[in-house]
Amino acid sequence: MNNNIEISFLGAAGTVTGSKYLIKTHQKNILVDCGLFQGIKKLRLLNWEELEINPSLIDVILLTHGHLDHVGYLPKLVNAGYKGKIWGTSPTLEVAEIILQDSARIQEEDAKRANENGYSKHNPAKPLYTSEDVKNTVPHFSPQPPDEWLKIDDDIHCRFRYNGHIIGSTFIELKIGKKLLVFSGDIGREVDPLMYAPKKPEEATVLFIESTYGGRLHPRNSEDNLASIINNSFEKKGIVIIPSFAVERTQMLMYLIWQLRKTGKIANIPVYMDSPMGNKVLDIFLNNTNWHRLSADQCKEMCREIRCVKTVKDSVKLVADNSSKIVIAGGGMGSGGRVLNYFQKYLEDPSATILLVGFQAEGTRGRQLLEGANEVKLYGKYYTVNASIENLQGLSAHADQKELIDWLSLLKQKPEYIFIVHGEPQSADSLRVKIKDVYGWNSIIPSLNQKIDV
Repeated sequence: MNNNIEISFLGAAGTVTGSKYLIKTHQKNILVDCGLFQGIKKLRLLNWEELEINPSLIDVILLTHGHLDHVGYLPKLVNAGYKGKIWGTSPTLEVAEIILQDSARIQEEDAKRANENGYSKHNPAKPLYTSEDVKNTVPHFSPQPPDEWLKIDDDIHCRFRYNGHIIGSTFIELKIGKKLLVFSGDIGREVDPLMYAPKKPEEATVLFIESTYGGRLHPRNSEDNLASIINNSFEKKGIVIIPSFAVERTQMLMYLIWQLRKTGKIANIPVYMDSPMGNKVLDIFLNNTNWHRLSADQCKEMCREIRCVKTVKDSVKLVADNSSKIVIAGGGMGSGGRVLNYFQKYLEDPSATILLVGFQAEGTRGRQLLEGANEVKLYGKYYTVNASIENLQGLSAHADQKELIDWLSLLKQKPEYIFIVHGEPQSADSLRVKIKDVYGWNSIIPSLNQKIDV
């Protein structure tokens, strides 16, 4: 048997987004994750480039979880000729379908708006993929059970193992002959209100580890800070707008705010969740209670206490209502979603508070606000930032540096290769140094499109 394995880093190398790792063996071509590049234009343009391999030559795609930067390129790949199966856990594929539908809808709406208002350089502006492309992608989904070795070929097997980042998320063990490749995906927190602690690998020949927060430690007083920000806004009789990812982050915020209200740590302010995706993901939580800490009864009680906005009409009405309230709105980095409607109305309002609660990728509106931008461009028009911008650290669904280091603690021996991926350069290098300090192991920070034989 030919034991050569070639790894191509087609995404999440030198950046946080666009996760794609192509594994070429004598028998099969395997793609681990198939994410969309997000953030600055230089990265977004990569989504329009052809992959180094004809999609029809890829045999199977393995997904660590359902976030856009790990699944968002799938419709483009299928449209370009991919014919194989897409493997992931059942909740991962349920989440992926929702996220892809929303991604296509936003792209179609953005292209239509750009063409109507003439602010795109392209004539006509086109979406990367359409809702029809998503419909053609979903039949490729093939749900797989966790913790079972699954056969890809006679000498190639894989296993999905719980890693606590979002519902359905896993790290992937890919056994090729005598070599074991371990892909961390996005690693969750050791202590999390919703998710269980991540499992840890015991062995790896080749290890891929994310480094989103590879250079930082999360603060531990996030709930108190959340209460303080909400109470300060209430004293100003303002609105708190929380841009939020629909998967896990929205549900965590709902849970924390629900608990703060129950314990009297915040006033009895009206709370709304305005995210069509968030509503759908709540159903996934209800149907997959073995994947998280909340019982079905807790999910239902939380949804009774927090009003879930269902229709566009109700969303428009809520945006226009100036009364004091908390709104968790879809669009975690301010790149799209219903939160943009709130930005248009409230960015220039000094009594409003924009509360950022997650990682804000380079080039996104969330990152601009985080870095103190005086104005933000929305749909071809600039808006002055008069609202208070708050950044609540510690609610991330990503492990921090200490937790990433701990995730390696059960490895029985040093992997032959450690690749640090899914992080901006400074974060990746900080993790590299820490791994060397703690374990004495050398790591490699690959560059985009780099090929390495292992």
